[in-house]
Amino acid sequence: AVRNYSEVWNDPSVNFPLYLRNTLIVAALSVSGMVISSAIVAYGFARLRWRGRGPLFALLLATMMIPFQVVMIPLYLIIARLKLVDNLAGLIVPSAVSAFGIFLMRQFIEGIPGELIDAARIDGASEFGIYARVVFPQMGPALATLGIFQFMGTWNDYLWPLIILRTTERRTLPVMLTWYNSQHGSRFDLTMAASVLVILPILIVY
Repeated sequence: AVRNYSEVWNDPSVNFPLYLRNTLIVAALSVSGMVISSAIVAYGFARLRWRGRGPLFALLLATMMIPFQVVMIPLYLIIARLKLVDNLAGLIVPSAVSAFGIFLMRQFIEGIPGELIDAARIDGASEFGIYARVVFPQMGPALATLGIFQFMGTWNDYLWPLIILRTTERRTLPVMLTWYNSQHGSRFDLTMAASVLVILPILIVY
């Protein structure tokens, strides 16, 4: 069994460590960007009062009902205009903002007692100070949950990397795994070992 993992890892035709590095870079930056942006935007929706907040939040929720296949072509045209095709940034930038992440963070922030925020305002704290010193430190469980969801989604994403990435050296593990299965379809021991190696980081993060 150990020999199968070693054969997959050291296979010169696959370069598994390179694909692992690409996937880790995309997953780490996507999770970081999405968690940070969702937490900041959610605070604005949950605790700040401004005109149009309700309709804009409803519009944001409505975007969650749009399938990815509908926005795939417009998104590709935008990525192409930004010259991010065949670049790992083309995977990271679209995932930096998430309607689901903003919704999840907003619901969590609304559960934080308003008395804590009012006390900070009375003490003269700015809105960013309230967010950084009062709200953000209490968001650990929600941020961890959102981070795990985003990591799993990014790690397992297949369709968008298949469209964006053209160079073999820039591909991610799910794309590599499909190619590996097609090349070693008769070697079930190797394909199963490769699948375990792809799944293992998700189990570690969880």
